[in-house]
Amino acid sequence: MKTRQNVLLAFTATASLLALTACGGGAATTEDTSFSDSPTGALASWGFDNADEVGLSRLEYVEKELPDVDVTLDVTGFDAQKFSARTASGNVPDVVQMDRQYVATYAAQDLIIPLDECFATHGVDPAEQYYDAVLEDVTWDDKVWAVPQFYQPPAIILNKRVMDAAGVTADQIDTSQPEVLLAAVSKMYEESGGNPSVIGFDSQGVNQAGLWLLGHGGSLMDDDGSPTLDDPTNVEAIEYLKLLFDAQGGYSKYKSFTDSFDFFGENNQYVADQVGAEINQQWYVNVLAEFADTVDIEAVPFKNMDGEPFTVASGTSFVIPAGAKNADAACAWAIELTSQDAWMAAGAARAETVSKTPGAINTGLFTGSPAVDEAIRDEYVEESGNAGFDQTIATYYEIVGEGASFGASPAGQVIQDELKNAVTSTLLGDKSAAEALGDAQEAAMRAYDKAVPK
Repeated sequence: MKTRQNVLLAFTATASLLALTACGGGAATTEDTSFSDSPTGALASWGFDNADEVGLSRLEYVEKELPDVDVTLDVTGFDAQKFSARTASGNVPDVVQMDRQYVATYAAQDLIIPLDECFATHGVDPAEQYYDAVLEDVTWDDKVWAVPQFYQPPAIILNKRVMDAAGVTADQIDTSQPEVLLAAVSKMYEESGGNPSVIGFDSQGVNQAGLWLLGHGGSLMDDDGSPTLDDPTNVEAIEYLKLLFDAQGGYSKYKSFTDSFDFFGENNQYVADQVGAEINQQWYVNVLAEFADTVDIEAVPFKNMDGEPFTVASGTSFVIPAGAKNADAACAWAIELTSQDAWMAAGAARAETVSKTPGAINTGLFTGSPAVDEAIRDEYVEESGNAGFDQTIATYYEIVGEGASFGASPAGQVIQDELKNAVTSTLLGDKSAAEALGDAQEAAMRAYDKAVPK
């Protein structure tokens, strides 16, 4: 497999999903598509922008496995408007990496093909290969439409210095006990000149709104993918989020303060003691590991209202557009790139990088496959000598199997976007939670009605 990287200018336009869902496409069937275990020919890939050692090592592995496939990589990030335009013109790549929230949208519009036969040809049982929540993300109309990769579960990373100074213990950072958590947040919160100087608990209430709704027992959509944003339980969850923000100066001041965080840098919010606790996806442990000597962290799981550990699935996937010129090679490439052998090659590459970096900590890889995750953990994740980091890493491994899917919907990304809009307007006090979610429901239903074939 010969690989050529065509680094193109990134598109900056925001995707208009309402327009996208009104578009139609070619027949998304496998009637004219055959899959084999020995593909050949040219393959055009778009969106595989994983340029670190984890991505490059997998590409090298697949190059050896598919020597007769000539791959061209367009590594610019996926763009919904661009994809719609390319589909309308008939100029589609053979395989595309995209967020899993987009998959059902394109499936419903016949813009991508189902991959059940692709998996079967290569001897992969998706139900065994992937976490249930990950597979649910890409399942629509009883078919599997994408090859998943990565799964970044969110949990709560604690800043022990801030907590100890305020007299707050880890068991008080408990999302299943709203009053206990609110009291702990208030104890850790500090102001200077009327503005926040320490956020007790950064709930990530807008970006992680779906986690809060599902964790409270609400939902974003029903089993058919129809939006359910105005669920009364969702209203309760957002009303509680507003209490958390109001106890810490209000959303506007919070946003201004957290926007100033050196999130990836040497003066990040844990180094600078600007947060007591914060919801973060697993990858952020890698960021903090660079500063292990200057932070004091542990982690606790987000919990549902029954007090059980709870998290949500998110990540990317590979789809094959309807009209792809080499669907056979696209199928094989995506399957090989996410195989256990490819991921183990990535684990070895990451371990080598860690071994060459003084003080680095191997936090593991979260691939979307439970068997692969455990294999990499067993082979490469060792005790670091930093008890706090070891406990944090273990926490993410403990919760990854507890993930829930947001669901698959033809209006999936619109639902997510409208939810964020609703939460933001509620936190700012522009609308009540019920009013904001009602408006979001109407907008999401319009997208859903346009997307679902009548």
